[in-house]
Amino acid sequence: MASRLLQTLKTTSPTCRLLSHLSTATAAVAAKESYEDADGISMKGVKISGRPLYLDVQATSPVDPRVLDAMLPYYLSSFGNPHSRTHLYGWESELAVEKARAQVAALINASPKEIVFTSGATESNNISVKGVMHFYKDKKRHVITTQTEHKCVLDSCRHLQQEGFEVTYLPVGSDGIVDIDQIRSAIRPDTGLVSVMAVNNEIGVIQPIEEIGKMCKELGVPFHTDAAQALGKIPIDVEKMNVSLMSLSGHKIYGPKGVGALYMRRRPRIRVEPQMNGGGQERGIRSGTVPTPLVVGMGAACELAMKEMEYDDERITALQKRLLNGINAKLDGVVVNGSRERRYAGNLNLSFAYVEGESLLMGLKEVAVSSGSACTSASLEPSYVLRALGVDEDMAHTSIRFGIGRFTTDAEIDRAVELTVQQVEKLREMSPLYEMVKEGIDIKSIQWAQH
Repeated sequence: MASRLLQTLKTTSPTCRLLSHLSTATAAVAAKESYEDADGISMKGVKISGRPLYLDVQATSPVDPRVLDAMLPYYLSSFGNPHSRTHLYGWESELAVEKARAQVAALINASPKEIVFTSGATESNNISVKGVMHFYKDKKRHVITTQTEHKCVLDSCRHLQQEGFEVTYLPVGSDGIVDIDQIRSAIRPDTGLVSVMAVNNEIGVIQPIEEIGKMCKELGVPFHTDAAQALGKIPIDVEKMNVSLMSLSGHKIYGPKGVGALYMRRRPRIRVEPQMNGGGQERGIRSGTVPTPLVVGMGAACELAMKEMEYDDERITALQKRLLNGINAKLDGVVVNGSRERRYAGNLNLSFAYVEGESLLMGLKEVAVSSGSACTSASLEPSYVLRALGVDEDMAHTSIRFGIGRFTTDAEIDRAVELTVQQVEKLREMSPLYEMVKEGIDIKSIQWAQH
């Protein structure tokens, strides 16, 4: 039906014909930069034999087909504005939004009234960090967070510092876990917020959120956690965790991009200053028309995660072991970054000694992996998260993050192992440092001459 409607519009509408011409012109420009033929795909100067295996689920996940099925009616027939109060189109969209709100709430054991829809976890983090401190600015001037938080939390904290607030950036251990006693020691009478990520996006470590929440409740300090990488992957209960605010994302759980949510506790009530002004939607906390199809998609993704979390976890854990054991069986000098015990199995961050990370990434053209956060992977600097763990700079430069998800197969893992081993061995053959190590020379004891 949708294709017939589109074809009719293309042939009868002058606007559509113009847009079609413009999109053809745009495609012609893009075609010069990328093309696909019988020999493979060429894009950004890289030629590969076909679409690569996707092992970068921490960056984003594919939309589950069942989620897309739930979304489509709200693009095509039930397309009303959920804030339109005077007709059926608005009413049915509003019902769909409220159903999705309940689905998100159920996954974290919250009340639907405590869920505010946003554009994603970055916006939720900004509302949480800046919104809380701005609201309580007369009495609270201090924030506590960790050095390994997502960039949007760290940048929000730096923004507050420019406004005169004080921020304590706590270190983490070599396993990536923050020391709860250090948080307790850092809390002051004017501390307005503690913000600690639930599951780290780069190394997958799981912070002791329940213990931190209990301590913050005892001391009367609001507690925020960025749970974008935790939602739908590990059990979350906002009541057990004593969380005041929680940031959530749709596209990390096989839902659509462009939608997220913010959990805000009602009892005891947490208040924020809105970061966006407008029509007062979402209880005035996040103005702007709620995008019904995206919200419906996030709700459907949460409901699926609730049903399938245990099965997904068992399967992903088995695939992670298959990947790690396969690499360790054929390579030495492989280090797992972050805690081996307290981590989400779908995130495996490895460093390969005596291999340059960018060369390894470029050599793994047939596997879509990354060297860290998608938000910072354009930088050639070693990961700030790995540096916070105390990882040597040369090892931090060699890190690769393998992301395993719901749709990853055994065959893909086996192929990833094969290609990774091939590329590491190839690069080590060209490395004089590796030759020296094989000969028993202690590289760290060498005094390198300055030129």
